[in-house]
Amino acid sequence: MIDFVLIGSLGAVLLYVWVWLPESGISPRFYPRIVTRAIGGVAVMAVVLALRVLHPGVTVDFSFGTQAVLVAIGTMAGLGIGVYEARTLIQAEILEARNEELKRTEERLEEAVGDLEDSNDRLEQFAYAASHDLQEPLRMVTSYLRLIENRYGDELDDDCTEFIEFAVDGADRMRAMIDGLLDYSRVETQGDPFETVDLDAVLDDVLTDLQFKIDETDTEISREPLPAVDGDRRQFQQLFQNLVSNAIDYSGDEPPRIHVSATPEGDDVTIAVRDEGVGIDADDTDRIFDIFQRLHSSEEQAGSGLGLALCKRIVERHDGEIDVESEPGVGSTFAVTLPLRTDPPAPAERRRSARPTET
Repeated sequence: MIDFVLIGSLGAVLLYVWVWLPESGISPRFYPRIVTRAIGGVAVMAVVLALRVLHPGVTVDFSFGTQAVLVAIGTMAGLGIGVYEARTLIQAEILEARNEELKRTEERLEEAVGDLEDSNDRLEQFAYAASHDLQEPLRMVTSYLRLIENRYGDELDDDCTEFIEFAVDGADRMRAMIDGLLDYSRVETQGDPFETVDLDAVLDDVLTDLQFKIDETDTEISREPLPAVDGDRRQFQQLFQNLVSNAIDYSGDEPPRIHVSATPEGDDVTIAVRDEGVGIDADDTDRIFDIFQRLHSSEEQAGSGLGLALCKRIVERHDGEIDVESEPGVGSTFAVTLPLRTDPPAPAERRRSARPTET
């Protein structure tokens, strides 16, 4: 038979089923009557009774003797002893069952983590093979095309020369995509150990590297002081280089105007790179951070389609977030939120170089 019973401190209604034990020689349908009589002070024979308790997510079998109930016949003490023994056993069995389930869950999690690590290793091996093994054939294609152009240039008509340039440009773009894929795949596995990084000094280096491009496009860059954070200096340099370079590339017909700022927000800081360029449609603001996503054709704008995807992966490695707010024809603001380092670096830690005027 099936009844409901409240077992002491478990604090929940447990569904239990009386279970037949061959050694008792008594049908389970008599079990409730035996227990009731024993509790009421009526003498009963000493037998072992069995229950199967159905707790959410757990099935527990336990048994107890009527002697436990009869220790003090006719008093609640006897009932207390019997219920206490049952309750203790139930609690122990449920705890053991939960521990077993937790152990199985941990084993499944460890297996999933191992599979993920194996998958990442295979991805890195593929990216390395793509970068190393495919680069040489691409270089060979480019070299022979240039050789044809140089050796037979006088004999080639304009169409043929144009075709060669298209082929060389395609090979160069493929090589850039392969290099970008390698960088993307190694953000986690080949990154440098974290250290205190002065973002002002990082931006100095980036602007120095981009100086020719800045001068050529008549770019105007204003900036505010940036904080120090913990992270991978080389990856932060990649991050700033991609964001500033993108702001220059997508400036439209006007000379680029870029502003770099920092806003503390509790334990974080938001670094914003704002431009006054062509902007991005609202429907495209999410997918621009996906790998190999381009909003413009290669004829309109050079690039591998990996720059912003790489930025996102770098930021995520540093427990940060990257987002963009944009309006077509007005400009875009790329916001990078990072954990803020509490103690500023000493002056000796800061590396300075020539920079545009700070605002």
